Amino acid sequence: MAIKKKRRVNIVLDMTPMVDIAFLLLIFYMATTTFKPPEARAVELPESHSQIKLPDKDIINITVTKYDSIYVDYIVTIIDNIEGREVKISGRKVVPVNKFDVAYAINRARATNYNALIVIKADREASYGVMDDVMSSMQENNLQRFLIITDQEVEDEA
Repeated sequence: MAIKKKRRVNIVLDMTPMVDIAFLLLIFYMATTTFKPPEARAVELPESHSQIKLPDKDIINITVTKYDSIYVDYIVTIIDNIEGREVKISGRKVVPVNKFDVAYAINRARATNYNALIVIKADREASYGVMDDVMSSMQENNLQRFLIITDQEVEDEA
């Protein structure tokens, strides 16, 4: 008596649902990703050897352009209790100021977050007088801790 071999059934996997899920995940990540917010004004930074990393939040940016315009940029954070839940609302404000109102604008920004770090981003072609006015205005209002942002200096290989 001859033994009959069972016939193999070919298994076919339909890849359409997997491709659909892959595209849905791709669209989800593209829609929910937050990128670096645009700067108030383009600034060409001076170079230095410093390698200090800035935090991603709790920063008050003071931008001085090469045309001696001053902008104070900060993130407003409001914590509110609605129906027993804490809701955190964040928004970004860019305030153009003159050299006399810099400390006032910084104090308004610090009112939303007192522990925010003050960062000065000045163009390499900005005049010395404007930077002196900004720093003296900050000093008069006891704002003595701040960072100055620079580009990483490229070392020449000889």
